[in-house]
Amino acid sequence: QVQLVESGGGLVQAGGSLRLSCKASRIPFSINAFDWYRQAPGKQRELVALISRGGTTNYADSVKGRFTISRDNAENTVFLQMNSLKPEDTAVYYCHTHPLYVDYWGQGTQVTVSS
Repeated sequence: QVQLVESGGGLVQAGGSLRLSCKASRIPFSINAFDWYRQAPGKQRELVALISRGGTTNYADSVKGRFTISRDNAENTVFLQMNSLKPEDTAVYYCHTHPLYVDYWGQGTQVTVSS
């Protein structure tokens, strides 16, 4: 069973930064794409950023220029660097992958941005 374990969430003031990590196991990491999603209270889960196996990235308009997704294939880890955080970035952030079209999710990590 694929395992995704997120870490790095917390409470930060507006304008601050956080770096999320997603450690993957039991998966051929380097050949899979990974995504970060988030879900705020009362809202649907939304895609924040994705990175292909080749390192191509894409971002939601709301985070472009502020967030950066990256991967370390040697450490089986995906990162989400979040800068210039806003209160509207407050959400539970989830790591996701879908090898062979089967969805796997991490347990989520809470990010809270105070104004």
